[in-house]
Amino acid sequence: MAEENTTHEQIRVISPGRVNLLGEHVDYNDGPVLPAAIDLFVQIQAVPLEDQFQLYSVSYEQSVTFTLDSIKEKKDLSGDLLPAWALYPAGVAWVLQRYGLPVHGLSASYSSNLPIGSGLSSSAAIETGFAVLWQQLGGWQMDRMCLAKLCRQAEMEYVQVNCGLMDQFACLHGVEGHGLYFETRELTWEAVPLPERAAIVIADSGVPRSLASTAYNARRSTCEQALAVLQLHIPGLRSLGDLTPDRFEQSAQFLNAVPRKRVRHVVEECERVRRSVGMLREGNVQAFGRLMVASHMSLRDLYEVSCPELDALVEIACNLPGCWGARLTGAGFGGCTVNLVDENHLDSFKLSLRKEYHHMFDREAVIYQCRAVEGTHLVTS
Repeated sequence: MAEENTTHEQIRVISPGRVNLLGEHVDYNDGPVLPAAIDLFVQIQAVPLEDQFQLYSVSYEQSVTFTLDSIKEKKDLSGDLLPAWALYPAGVAWVLQRYGLPVHGLSASYSSNLPIGSGLSSSAAIETGFAVLWQQLGGWQMDRMCLAKLCRQAEMEYVQVNCGLMDQFACLHGVEGHGLYFETRELTWEAVPLPERAAIVIADSGVPRSLASTAYNARRSTCEQALAVLQLHIPGLRSLGDLTPDRFEQSAQFLNAVPRKRVRHVVEECERVRRSVGMLREGNVQAFGRLMVASHMSLRDLYEVSCPELDALVEIACNLPGCWGARLTGAGFGGCTVNLVDENHLDSFKLSLRKEYHHMFDREAVIYQCRAVEGTHLVTS
């Protein structure tokens, strides 16, 4: 184990958000996903302190001070409840010290160009950014998959959002120019090259959504209940991600109408992700794009997590020259779509998408042109 960092030099961390190209609402069902870390990110600048945590959020223009003792009750030093934005770094400190890992005091400010509440994992970027920061300050080592699991535990148990592992994994494991094929049960992954002339374009619908206040937890509960029913009829079934399409068709009769739709989405979405890897390796971006559109239709009709604004963004995009595929990304109920676009059509695509969406809803869609980048890392220069 390395020695604890006792210098007062400023430490800087860049922690990217993530966009999920394919595989939505399957990570908590042990299914495969295909996210990518993107060049929208959280930036943290910190210097070590003795035993206090002084945080300043540039986005909210607010500061808070707490200790390891006060965060147990989610309170600052004044006894007030921690603001929502501070729960994510506080939760990471809380879970690290539960496992006996050194959590050094610090004074940190952090900013982000990630749109908050839009499905690009600003919360996971904050969690993983502070985890890497505390790892550097404390001088301890940990495999990045284990670090992702601790960050997920912080969000589930401290922030109380019942999330899967994909977001923290993607933020920590990003590879420049690649998507990340991730088997969420085996915790194995491989980098898959993205087509060179395919740009990732994210369109923020302007419809906010918060995982803690949406039907996300209800969808997850429905899947858990459906699994319990299916396990009575399929010996050895461990998760919905294990179900092949044939096995699902043979057992669908045991589920009521709504759970049957939810499970059908999970089964078919897992198959889409598995098929997509070969398509990307072969450079068949057209076929991959068709899978993206099929994924959106499934999320709209079977999992019912879309909304009129997201549906419109996808429909508009699919009718524009140069767009290979489009779908909602993230949990849904608002937030963003992700589009795979021929870079030769980028300017006209972004202009037309923004214009037609505004005409339909009298609402602005903020467009981000992104690329796949390295995961959470220290900046040494």
